[in-house]
Amino acid sequence: MIKNLTTGRVSKALIAFAFPMILANLLQAVYGMVDMVVVGQFTGRIGLSAVSIGSGILHMFTLLAMGLCTAGQVIISQYVGAGDSKSVSRSIGTMFSLVLLTSIGLTIIALIGAGVFLNLLNTPNEAYEPALLYCRTSFSALFFMFGYNLVSAVLRGMGDSRHPLVFIGIAAILNLLLDLLFIAVLSMETFGAALATAISQGLSFIISVVYLYKRRESFNFDFKPQSFKADKAILKRVLKLGIPLCLQNAAISFSVLFVNSFINSYGVAASAVTGIGEKLGTVTYVVTGSISTAGSSMIGQNLGAGKQERVSQIIGFAMLINVAFAAILTTLTALIPERIFGLFNNDSEVLAFGMQYVPCAILTYIGFALRSPFFALINGVGNGKLNLAVGLLDGVVCRIGLAILLGVALGIGIRGFWYGSVIAGYMPIFIGGAYYVSGKWRASTIIISR
Repeated sequence: MIKNLTTGRVSKALIAFAFPMILANLLQAVYGMVDMVVVGQFTGRIGLSAVSIGSGILHMFTLLAMGLCTAGQVIISQYVGAGDSKSVSRSIGTMFSLVLLTSIGLTIIALIGAGVFLNLLNTPNEAYEPALLYCRTSFSALFFMFGYNLVSAVLRGMGDSRHPLVFIGIAAILNLLLDLLFIAVLSMETFGAALATAISQGLSFIISVVYLYKRRESFNFDFKPQSFKADKAILKRVLKLGIPLCLQNAAISFSVLFVNSFINSYGVAASAVTGIGEKLGTVTYVVTGSISTAGSSMIGQNLGAGKQERVSQIIGFAMLINVAFAAILTTLTALIPERIFGLFNNDSEVLAFGMQYVPCAILTYIGFALRSPFFALINGVGNGKLNLAVGLLDGVVCRIGLAILLGVALGIGIRGFWYGSVIAGYMPIFIGGAYYVSGKWRASTIIISR
């Protein structure tokens, strides 16, 4: 992959690397949305509210997994760019030990604290029990979710974004079939949705590990017990980048859940629409997040190879793709909003809230599109401190501050909470843009040399 990145056209290289990731993340987003669509159509707005709240908590743990895995991916990509195969192998072993042990610890915390999370989120009384069942079932599969993200990060760090697409494609198809079986046929409601996701994630992880094992020689990783021993130097580098990424993601996720706790007090219809809106935002993130991840790997590999001049080209082309996609989603949401929200649930109160949410959805699309290229730069360079600063300002300061200002102080109500959350998402654009324009990233020492 590094050869293609340093000799071919940046635009073609970015598309070639990002396209399988876009499809993979699209499938992952689809099977996350399938739960809500099937639950919403077969169990009504109470089930939709329960899945919306439960999946929001699950997303917080997903972001923690992504933070650690992204750190490992960046470091692996830089070692690949530097041609250091031994360090690539040690990085893989270190990442397996760190990520999977972390997943076990978080699983215990999540299972014990499920009820506490739901109470803090002001879960409507009608939706509490189904939400609790959904959470506990989903949390039981955190190990598999962390594991899949880990293997995918390893492959992408080495330039392979095609096989993660295959793995998630299998999981998405299985999840859809199991959703229909468990919910539509067996009437297992929210438990069925969570069980379908857990089984699908487990299968995806197992298949991905089997593939990695069969290709172990090409990765220079033999899967022997001693190979999983954490390398202290690499572990330090992973944590140096990964902890700020996790804290960034945690700050943003916490702030979203905090704002949603106010929204949930408006009842099941309001929480259901908020969940739908977040899923619509996920569709945008499918493309923008994939472009960001691909861009960070390309930037990391090019920095490792000493090709700084390609970084600006990567950022510029990433911005072009994102804005074009956001424009398409904006047009569709503005023209057929009732059909889009009606896919999840046709309840009149849900649709009424949905029409109020449309401007927020459009602002979300644009925000994701504009900020992801700058995240690619920050992650590709390995600037953990700036990542943490972005997370704290975006999440703790702006999102919570604006939501309370608009929703409580100014008395705007639920729309104030929605707009406060969305507007806060624009903060990373200004920070990342200033970092890029300043040119300070050019003087940064890549993380593998630290």
